[in-house]
Amino acid sequence: MRRDDRGAAVVDFVLVSLVLIPLVLAIVQLALVLHVRNTLTAAATEGARYAATIDRSPAEGAARTKAQISGAIAARFASAVTARQTMVNGVPEVEVSVNARVPALGLWGPAVHLKVSGHAVKESVP
Repeated sequence: MRRDDRGAAVVDFVLVSLVLIPLVLAIVQLALVLHVRNTLTAAATEGARYAATIDRSPAEGAARTKAQISGAIAARFASAVTARQTMVNGVPEVEVSVNARVPALGLWGPAVHLKVSGHAVKESVP
């Protein structure tokens, strides 16, 4: 007696999809969070370098960072940008910090808090 195998492919597809779809979505979400973090870090570093030149202030570096973030991803990630001049081992430097919250589930859901910063040695008059 021969068994009928019709419909087995549908069941196999559903069982495999239950595992693969959440895995693929998790990988995409991780890539999104890493992209935002790397973009924020690059913008903070660019703002610090900009503010470290002789004729610029830390406030101008913060403004440059906000413009970079707004142009690259979204202005909502540029709401908490701070810049200050510090001393590290007797060397003046500019530090630009960015605090942002990235939604952990696409555009909704709980957010992942990211805090990144960029540093640059302040130029001095020779």
